[in-house]
Amino acid sequence: MNSYYLTLVLKPGMDEKERKTLIDTMVKKLVGEEGKVGKEDFWGERDLAYPIKRQNRGFYAHFEISADPKNAKGLDKILELEEDVLRYLLIRQ
Repeated sequence: MNSYYLTLVLKPGMDEKERKTLIDTMVKKLVGEEGKVGKEDFWGERDLAYPIKRQNRGFYAHFEISADPKNAKGLDKILELEEDVLRYLLIRQ
C-alpha cells in the first residue's frame, strides 16, 4: 500500500448529486478493496487561473488515500477520459 494525494478539478455546472457520484466512483476505483480514504477536503467552486476546456471556474476536491499502486495506474487512464474532470493531480506521498 502506498499513500497518495488526489486533487480533482471538476466542471462547475454539475448538480451536487452528480458531483458526489462521480467523486465516489473515482475514489473507490483508486482505493480498491484494501485501501482507505484518510481525509476528504472539498474546497468548493473557485476561479481558474486560465480557462480549461472553455471553463473559467472549477469545483476542487482533495483526498489523502492509501491504495495499491496497480489501482493508481488504472485511475490515470479513467480520469483522462472522464469529461467532467477538468484536471487532476495524483501524487504518491
